[in-house]
Amino acid sequence: MVARPTRADALEWRPKAGEIPTSPGVYRFRDARGRVLYVGKAINLRQRLSNYFQPMRNLHQRTRAMVLTATGVEWTVVGSDREALDLEYAWIKEFTPPFNVKFRDDKTYPYLVVTLGDEAPRVMVTRNRRIPGAKYFGPYPKIWAVRDTIDLMVRAFPIRTCSDSSYKRAMQTGRPCFPGQIGRCGGPCSGRVSIEEHRQIVNDFVAFMSHPDRAVVRLLEREMKSAAAEFAYERAATIRDRLQALENVLERSAVVLAEDTIDTDVFGIDYDELAAAVQQFTVRGGRITGTRSWVVDTELDVPLGDLVEAVLLSAYETEPPPREIVVPKLPDDAPALEAWLSDRRTKGSVVLRAAQRGDKAAILQTATINAKQALGLYKMRRSGDYVARTQALTDIQEALGMDEAPLRIECYDVSHLGGTNIVASMVVFEDGLPVKNAYRKFGIKEYADDLEAISQVLRRRLARLEEDEADPEDGAPTRKRFAYRPGLILVDGGEPQVNAAAAVLAELGIRDIPVAGIAKRLEEVWLPGEPFPVILPRNSEALFLIQRLRDEAHRFAITFQRQKRKNDIASVLSDIPGLGPARVKVLLAHFGSVARLRAASVDDIGEVRGIGPSLAAAIVGKLDAETEGQ
Repeated sequence: MVARPTRADALEWRPKAGEIPTSPGVYRFRDARGRVLYVGKAINLRQRLSNYFQPMRNLHQRTRAMVLTATGVEWTVVGSDREALDLEYAWIKEFTPPFNVKFRDDKTYPYLVVTLGDEAPRVMVTRNRRIPGAKYFGPYPKIWAVRDTIDLMVRAFPIRTCSDSSYKRAMQTGRPCFPGQIGRCGGPCSGRVSIEEHRQIVNDFVAFMSHPDRAVVRLLEREMKSAAAEFAYERAATIRDRLQALENVLERSAVVLAEDTIDTDVFGIDYDELAAAVQQFTVRGGRITGTRSWVVDTELDVPLGDLVEAVLLSAYETEPPPREIVVPKLPDDAPALEAWLSDRRTKGSVVLRAAQRGDKAAILQTATINAKQALGLYKMRRSGDYVARTQALTDIQEALGMDEAPLRIECYDVSHLGGTNIVASMVVFEDGLPVKNAYRKFGIKEYADDLEAISQVLRRRLARLEEDEADPEDGAPTRKRFAYRPGLILVDGGEPQVNAAAAVLAELGIRDIPVAGIAKRLEEVWLPGEPFPVILPRNSEALFLIQRLRDEAHRFAITFQRQKRKNDIASVLSDIPGLGPARVKVLLAHFGSVARLRAASVDDIGEVRGIGPSLAAAIVGKLDAETEGQ
């Protein structure tokens, strides 16, 4: 085992504080081969770099891994925050550092594109973002969504849909193109309009797609009425059909903001210690016209503001940003980022907003919910990969020095509310997958801290283990509460929790079951009696599986703890004459939580359906007496 320094002072290459300038700049960590490991920027280089040279125990494990891998750091002073942002962006693109944020989802998205550079512009579906003079709309999550939009739009704005070869042949021969013959192409090649008339329809198409509001509908309604007044019934009927198609388009695109709202992109982000999911909503004319989602690997302990910055730099690398961008949190150097984004527009500036209330906050919440679901789906698909699960178990075996891979892993977590309603959970994974019918819940009646609670739960579980493995007496029914012996016991926590769990196993004389713990703050795996944790490779399948075990145990414990609190308040209220289970349920639903019910006045409770003044007074009196007795 290679000895590692315990303090940043032990790093021979660490620069002296006085050598580092206090100016804005960009820094690069390099390894022994000269490879750039990480690129970062700072308003004050000395202050920022000093964060990397704290005692190793204070560093996030991924930051510590980067610092221990590096053999040097260099920096470049610049004149402003904006210059630092530009240089950081350029270096990340040039060196692709392994510890910077990386975008896992490199797939291309389908777009609706209008080839404005052509003599007769064409509308089509493409993933190519480099067509000269083209106008793009989207991105769309699925290619069929683009095709559906085109089918509806060409009914309202009949423009060219045929290929360039079909258009050229039709214009040379004077015969309509095949899509034009069957009514699927409205270009000059169909023989229905001139090149000039077609260009005007294309302009209307682009204007509507850019801002899909009802102004176009009102304009067409006036044209239809005017045509009808002039007895041009065929033209009026054609406009009527276009109106119906536009109505269908508008109905398929929900209104989320006022129609006169400037172009806006909304980014929802959900993240954990290993990855982040991003959901982008493109809002034009008050309507969501495109969506995009992707997953980001967070190599270092990146705060949300820095993650937002990395997302925006990637999102607008090849396309201009809108006038307004709504994000969950503004980066520390938001003005510099706004200037960088504004330079990528041909006209107007960009404003970053962190919406807190109103319609934009509601859209942000919806985008965040979608991001949360995307992150969950990403984890589910990753855990469903048999090869990945097998690799994870093998990696865990090697990292923890086990004799064989842990085919059955049990993970324990403790949950409580201020020392009350203490519960614990046990979740079971076999072959890397959850076995939910083997989950167990534990109630802990006496007050205990986390260490004592873990000890109590493991004693109860491991005592049951010996009973389950004993041969049943003749004629006695078999009773298996915990199935078979686990290959690994995990506890949620760091060094103290692991040592407490190991003490229980030693007390019971069990020496063949390994125990380990995972500390949430640093994602470190601790073994009993070891002064330093095991650092699993970043984004390894082993770390992913252990984190999922810990998260599942936490979720199961929290669910049980909340249910226990709800049952406690229900049992207290059920002692009040005239207050049955149905009314208790109505009370809890009305106030939303036990805390709000306890804080409510007699008048507030009396307003609830089925609860009168006298019953409300009895409820308040009972809750007050119950609180004083705790």
